[in-house]
Amino acid sequence: MSSTIFDDVFRTMVEKMPYLAVPLINEVFDTSYPKNVEITQLRNEHQQENGEVITDCCLKIGGKLYHIECQSMDDTTMAIRMIEYDFAIAIENVQKEGRRYRMELPRSCVLYLRSGSNTPDFLEVEIVLYDESVLLYRVPTIKLETYTKDKIFEKDLLMLLPFYIMRYEKDIHEISENPRLFQQLLNQYEEIRRNLEDELSKAGKSKWYMDLNKLIIKISDYICQNEEKVRKGVGDIMGGKVLELESERLERIHREAMAKATAEAEMRGEARGEIKGEAKGEERLSALINRLILNGRNAEVQLVTTDKEFRQRLYKEYGI
Repeated sequence: MSSTIFDDVFRTMVEKMPYLAVPLINEVFDTSYPKNVEITQLRNEHQQENGEVITDCCLKIGGKLYHIECQSMDDTTMAIRMIEYDFAIAIENVQKEGRRYRMELPRSCVLYLRSGSNTPDFLEVEIVLYDESVLLYRVPTIKLETYTKDKIFEKDLLMLLPFYIMRYEKDIHEISENPRLFQQLLNQYEEIRRNLEDELSKAGKSKWYMDLNKLIIKISDYICQNEEKVRKGVGDIMGGKVLELESERLERIHREAMAKATAEAEMRGEARGEIKGEAKGEERLSALINRLILNGRNAEVQLVTTDKEFRQRLYKEYGI
């Protein structure tokens, strides 16, 4: 099976930060393992006669085997692949009791980074035995799109954070072109950065903070590779660069425009707040400048403070 950037990032977290998998296991299997529970990482390569089977994550916790696959697309063959993986894991961990073997399948789940309306909550395979009795092989799924950033931190599912940008994958171009949406995304990632730093500092895992940041940026760079503005914005925030956020930039433009308009009015001997010769004065101009900035019409901000005819036309356009 060929590896992808998503597989690489997921396996990196499991290998370097295995305890991040514990809350995910608790979420899926309704267990309550503490963060410091003892974890044994089992090998992911399972040799079979017809070739090697490579799984994403296989852990032993509390005497139980857990198998998690990270899937970037909704593959309709995933149920068959999962039962193949699980049998390979079970055979390698089989126990012999006299002449009888006991083979326990791992508790398995699939993490879908992308999903749709047809993505099932469970993957199922009916196994028909020689006597016609039927066993149901059933694997739960977990879908990234159902987890907001608040829910991720509430449930301590930090393992999902590198893939969080994929929730907005279809809207990346629109976000890049829309200042309001772009600002909202930057605000979310600034909050993610702060919360992540707080969570891992409290847990004494400061190194994980840097490692997770790098993985968040790696996936963001990949998803946003054709949208430089979004890629750079998320990368700078998660990389720790002190940015002038979009909201701060817009506020600065607004403040500078109002200061210049007021100064020009004073030079003409006009009273503050009467610069437009309108009853609403400065408040009306402020509202107009805000609307222009929010609509990405920054180039017109300066003109609106000096051209009365143009200003009046925009008042009518925006109904101010």
